[in-house]
Amino acid sequence: MSETIRTLDTRDGGFERALAGLRATQERDTARAESVAAEIVRAVRRRGDSALVAYARKFDGIRLTPATMRVPDAELDAAVAALPRRVVAALRLAARRIRAFHAKQRQASWSYRDATGLVLGQQITPLRRVGVYVPGGKGAYPSSVLMNVVPARVAGVDEVLMVSPAGEQGHPIAVLAAARIAGVDAVYRIGGAQAVAALAYGTKSVPRVDKIVGPGNAYVQAAKRQVYGQVDIDATAGPSEVLIIADGTADPRYVAADLLAQAEHGSGDECAILLTTSRRVAAAVAREIDRQLPDLPRRIDIARVLKRRGALIVVRNIDEAIDLAEQIAPEHLEIQARNARQIAGRLRNAGAIFCGDEAPAALGDYLAGPNHVLPTGGSARFFSPLGVYDFVKRTSVVVAPRGSLRSLAPAVETLAELEGYQAHAAAVRIRRRDGAPR
Repeated sequence: MSETIRTLDTRDGGFERALAGLRATQERDTARAESVAAEIVRAVRRRGDSALVAYARKFDGIRLTPATMRVPDAELDAAVAALPRRVVAALRLAARRIRAFHAKQRQASWSYRDATGLVLGQQITPLRRVGVYVPGGKGAYPSSVLMNVVPARVAGVDEVLMVSPAGEQGHPIAVLAAARIAGVDAVYRIGGAQAVAALAYGTKSVPRVDKIVGPGNAYVQAAKRQVYGQVDIDATAGPSEVLIIADGTADPRYVAADLLAQAEHGSGDECAILLTTSRRVAAAVAREIDRQLPDLPRRIDIARVLKRRGALIVVRNIDEAIDLAEQIAPEHLEIQARNARQIAGRLRNAGAIFCGDEAPAALGDYLAGPNHVLPTGGSARFFSPLGVYDFVKRTSVVVAPRGSLRSLAPAVETLAELEGYQAHAAAVRIRRRDGAPR
């Protein structure tokens, strides 16, 4: 047995308790994050750019002025030129594949004429301006830039702004290059809850947006929740997750590698679970994890994650694996088993499903094409991946030619009076009596 990851069996007593422990995330000081974010949001609303400058100095250790807040376009071009050709080629390939997939999600306006003569329809309109938050800190996330920006561009958003904490060394050039390749209109050297507030309310230097998308730390997520209603937001993101369904045909090397990859994300609260019908596979995966782990640079952090929120679970059969997967509703769900496509067709609750030995979640993280911004924490039961549909509005349209109101008016009046809204009824009655004048 592995000392890094536990092995469970659904037949064992106490399994349900163990599963609940796997699904429970760490208790976080959400009250503090909400309080700090609220104070920052209020300060940015009151003081605008001066608050952004002060917070950049306090949290990021950089001196900004309103004039230096925006990254010059020339710096974005220089970032593309400075990267090795193979890196630029990989970023461009990813952008093309993401764009091609999301182009399939475009929606068209539609209308029809009913029997009364009313013309009814839905108008699809892109949002005017969107803000994308890209995390900074120790990591560089050009893939996050592409996944958030490209769908907005495919949707036809007029203007896409990006905010990201620069830090003392500036932005990673890969992030700036990805912004240029994805088609960002402007990049700002601000991050944290203050950047969210600036996008939501606007300052002299940062235009106000209609929607904010992108991951971030607890303070960023708290600020997004607090400005919701002033602007739209995407779903707040939690720690990343993978669940793998495997039968006796699965390659233990691949399964182990994918569990290790998921535990690498860095929050310390990731979840990596195998559901397998084969005790032999479970044992082989445990050995492979112990064999592969020492070669990984982040092995200490990965081991900590697997020990707390990793498990190899032996199930009775594929049906039981499907039932458990539906309960867990994971962000990433891999199927390394016979008839993977048929199994996928029976699953309802997953952010993204990867079928076959050659479809690791890592492929989806970077350039398969579907978005890697996925529902977490069981929210795949009701949320969908980020897509083109997140960057458009749907507006209902009613066109009433002369005479079309006549047959419907009595029912409208009846329903309005039923609810006690006499003025509503009168608004229809006056038109019916007058013959619906132009």
